[in-house]
Amino acid sequence: MSHKSKPPVTRRDALCKMGGGFGMLAFASLVGKSLEAAGLANPDPYGFGGDRQDVARPLDHPARAKRVIFLYMNGGLSQVDSFDPKPMLAKYHGQPMPNGAVATERKTGTLFKSPFTFRKYGQSGLEVSELFPMVGECADDICVIRSMYTDIPNHEPSMLMMNTGHTQVGRPSIGSWLTYGLGSDNKNLPGYVVLCPSVPTTVGPPLWNNAFLPAVHQGTFISDKVERADQIIGKDFDPKKLVSFINNKEFALPEQRRELDLIEKLELLRNGGAKTADPQLDAAIQSMEVAYQMQTEAPDVFDIRKESDATLKLYGTGSTARGCLMAVRLVERGVRMVQVYYAQGDPWDHHDDIQRHRKNAKDSDQPFAAVIKDLKSRGLFKDTLVVCGSEFGRTPVVEVGGGAGTQQNGRDHNPFGFSMWLAGGGIKGGMTYGATDDFGFKAIDKPVHVHDLHATILHLMGIDHTKLTYRYSGRDFRLTDVSGNVIHDIIS
Repeated sequence: MSHKSKPPVTRRDALCKMGGGFGMLAFASLVGKSLEAAGLANPDPYGFGGDRQDVARPLDHPARAKRVIFLYMNGGLSQVDSFDPKPMLAKYHGQPMPNGAVATERKTGTLFKSPFTFRKYGQSGLEVSELFPMVGECADDICVIRSMYTDIPNHEPSMLMMNTGHTQVGRPSIGSWLTYGLGSDNKNLPGYVVLCPSVPTTVGPPLWNNAFLPAVHQGTFISDKVERADQIIGKDFDPKKLVSFINNKEFALPEQRRELDLIEKLELLRNGGAKTADPQLDAAIQSMEVAYQMQTEAPDVFDIRKESDATLKLYGTGSTARGCLMAVRLVERGVRMVQVYYAQGDPWDHHDDIQRHRKNAKDSDQPFAAVIKDLKSRGLFKDTLVVCGSEFGRTPVVEVGGGAGTQQNGRDHNPFGFSMWLAGGGIKGGMTYGATDDFGFKAIDKPVHVHDLHATILHLMGIDHTKLTYRYSGRDFRLTDVSGNVIHDIIS
């Protein structure tokens, strides 16, 4: 007598049947804990699927800004040479720091006056150094926070703090939190884009990673490199070369769409109709989806040749100019956050000679000012928040370095007091907030920690920073950790 063979009993089936199913209850409990540890069993506080970047989340309060452009001078801009003038430095130049030498990473010497002159700009009379004359012309649009401080004087932990709210690798970046909390206004582009000629600093991708947030919220790194620093940013420019491998030469878009749909269907079948619980597979599927969608819009948004000659001249030359223009074009298309880094490594880290700030500032001043002017001309300035600064500042005393301990003409890292400026997106223009001491070393009036800055950015975007949380490994995490206060005085 013929009979059909029965399919083998799986371990899961056995657990379901043993003891009336009580074995499966224990198994389900273990699975739930495993998913929680992997960050996949998170209850979405907004009531939407956290794996979608094209779904708008409800706001905690009315937003003043819809998008963020972060202009990042990685390496450490000197506040006393840019946006925090200190006459006492000039008066006591060459003398010891009162109350003894400052405690920083390297050996330092006497007080060191700024070699750059300051002047007042605009109706507000905001003082800006000769390094940033074009930004100075926008003085009535910007707010300079002169009392920033952070925790650690090293580049890597301070870069991580400014980008992720924590000094160690493994936390989601601010752009990832924003897309998780707000979604993206354009499903054909990443919600979060990072621009730099090549990967910045030794930290690299952890600065814009999604960590335990769903994979779709990871930042997308794109090079804004130019072949020559003096090259007009739209000349001989091919956007297809900018984003490598964005176009599939083997399969047309309809074929790629069918392939992606098939992968998703197979995964649903494998999991009995449930979404994948494999973070690596989920990341791969999401990456393919974003790459597919980008083929329809990315070549156009990155094609800055379509801008007028006047706009190209407004930004100037070099990679920072190209990055700034692309940032404006990206936010115009609905990208939630764009970061523009100056260059690879720590290019503003001028221990040996602070005069080297001149070149970096020359590369940055015109495009930074152009971002404000261009956003205004496109009608985007009112609801686009522009943030500009470094991971920390620099000391008001001269550094004593070199093998022989000889005096140099530069400054060491300074996490105790530095400056950043903000514009647009609900920020009061033409003002300063907080202050450092007479020599610009430590924030003493209205000190602003990085957590406070992050809390303020989220607030302007319509998010209560204490409510934007994600449960991972048994704990509710947030960008501002357990700290952060909104700086209401700088909001218009």
